[in-house]
Amino acid sequence: MRNTPTVYLDHAASTPMCDAAIAAMTEHLRDVGNASSLHASGRRRRRVVEESRERIAGSLGCRPSEIVFTSGGTEADNLALKGLFWSRRDADPARTRVLSTAIEHHAVLDPLEWLAEHEGAAVELLDVDGAGRLDPERVRAAIEADPGAVGLISLMWANNEVGTVQPVAEVAALAAAHGIPVHADAVQAVGAVPVDFAASGLDALSLSGHKVGGPQGVGALVARREAALTPLLHGGGQERGVRSGTVDVAAVAGLAAAVEIAVKQQADHAVRVAALRERLVEGVLRAVPDAVLNGAAPGEDRLPGNAHFSFPGCEGDSLLMLLDARGIECSTGSACSAGVPQPSHVLLALGHSPEMARSSLRFSLGWTSTEADVDAVADALGACVERARAARL
Repeated sequence: MRNTPTVYLDHAASTPMCDAAIAAMTEHLRDVGNASSLHASGRRRRRVVEESRERIAGSLGCRPSEIVFTSGGTEADNLALKGLFWSRRDADPARTRVLSTAIEHHAVLDPLEWLAEHEGAAVELLDVDGAGRLDPERVRAAIEADPGAVGLISLMWANNEVGTVQPVAEVAALAAAHGIPVHADAVQAVGAVPVDFAASGLDALSLSGHKVGGPQGVGALVARREAALTPLLHGGGQERGVRSGTVDVAAVAGLAAAVEIAVKQQADHAVRVAALRERLVEGVLRAVPDAVLNGAAPGEDRLPGNAHFSFPGCEGDSLLMLLDARGIECSTGSACSAGVPQPSHVLLALGHSPEMARSSLRFSLGWTSTEADVDAVADALGACVERARAARL
């Protein structure tokens, strides 16, 4: 048992549910009926779903009919990528090229790898600069190499590890000139930076409940009505026929409440957590002067609550556990394969060495973060880094 209170700085992985989402879910957990049923109980459930759809649409600048509820961001990404690829290829077998970036979340990279291995997709992962930003001119060149063969483009709105915000509207404009649909994984962006689906020019956008203060296990794909999607799931034909399955009404209500609150409070939230982030960066660099802040410089091109560091001479996993023992929870960007730590593909794409990539930690702030949380990191970090470095000798 810990005697110290937990300092939770892993909001990019999952942020606590907000009160409004808890209240919305609780209100409907005991409700009877299937939202697809025609009787009175079913119609009442359907009303909750459609009102939730309208609330989310009003928050994200889209039409209610463009929202497809899913089990989360991963399913939304899979539906967008596979659904768009199949429909575009079926209409024109030459459209097998898929453009994306080397820093995407695995919820995008793994479906693309599957499409390449099993469906003949020619996946091209475009390079980013040292801050993790994609140059739109690189996209232009890739498109113009063979525009008729490009089936779709997928570009994350903001990176989950280093927090770099991407030029999605510029990429969407380039693609639109050639009639190419663009999908964005906006899981990290909604509620953190301004997100307007219609203004972005995107054809599809993924979001997840538990990143914005909603429940886990629910999300949505926002997809233009004109964007043809081949379904992944076949059954009752719910969600305009592209996502069969009984809708989780309570979870959808919780998602709508969380999205509405997160978007409404986005500007104030960004100012508050950005100030905390600057306090954290200063404290970390004071405690460990040779630490390296990864990603874009703090500002418009970086998520306000993201601080990602490399600590030379440390193993990120060891440092994480040393901080965890002190009640401070954060994350590494590395994956673990057969018990062997692997360097983050994002940091490798930014040009870091494998050793530097393995020395990294992400601190991500959210709506419950405080100055005391930030100061606790600065107070504990120096000693933890010394122990982590000593363990490697």
